[in-house]
Amino acid sequence: MTNRTNSWRAGLQRGGIELRHLLRNGKEMTGHLANVAVALLVAGYLGDDVPGTRTPMTHLVLAGFAAYLLFQVGLINLPQILVTEREEGALLRLRATPGGIPAYLVAKCLLMVVLAVGSLALLLIAGALLVDGPLPHGPGDWLTLLWVTTLGLLAVIPLGAAIGAVLPNPREALALIMLPVMALLLTSGTVIPITALPVPVRQVAAVFPLKWMAQGLRSALLPDSARAAEAAGSWELPMVALVLTAWAVLGFLLAVPLLRRAARRESGSRLTARQRKAAQSGAPAA
Repeated sequence: MTNRTNSWRAGLQRGGIELRHLLRNGKEMTGHLANVAVALLVAGYLGDDVPGTRTPMTHLVLAGFAAYLLFQVGLINLPQILVTEREEGALLRLRATPGGIPAYLVAKCLLMVVLAVGSLALLLIAGALLVDGPLPHGPGDWLTLLWVTTLGLLAVIPLGAAIGAVLPNPREALALIMLPVMALLLTSGTVIPITALPVPVRQVAAVFPLKWMAQGLRSALLPDSARAAEAAGSWELPMVALVLTAWAVLGFLLAVPLLRRAARRESGSRLTARQRKAAQSGAPAA
């Protein structure tokens, strides 16, 4: 119990340090703010209603981008950070630190949660002010927004950690991640009404968490009349909770063992060899 407490304490302290570093890093912050700006620009150019409803497409797209920002933090940002830090020798140092892997995961989870919630809040507030975007209308909608966001992050952050543990190197990580993530963005009902997609595409998208995150956030942000544009004609919130919980469990079962395995495989010779290979290929050494 003491070791777990120490790991949590060390992880929270490390996460606070990393968060302060992020807030002081103008380049990184600009990248995250750019995602929100792109979402607002796309939504601002849409003027039609969602087919079969009186809900503006702007509202549907902003709800979808809200889900995507959460998804992106867990499935793009976190794996890239983990792979980069592994190349810099972070996992090698963690091998010699008691409780190092759990504390490291706690720190990264704290950083990703703050980043995701901050991006979501900025998108919703800026959307409401600049393009008449949607906001929850009552306590029930705010509660739905809270639990969908929480379950969504629990589903994608551990999964992102597991993916980051097995990706080969920073130079290949982005390419390997972006293609499937972009495919899910286009097929999960985030920027296109889900009913406009072919049934086989919907069935594939329904396996992954982004579709359900977007559907849950639409239920919190859009009026009940927008349910007509859902594949089942309803928000299916119990299914949203079930699928996201299943992905959260899977992510947690994979993340710690894979990170520990990656740490065990690290050695000074492996790290030196990777850095030498990176230098020979013209990439900057970690």
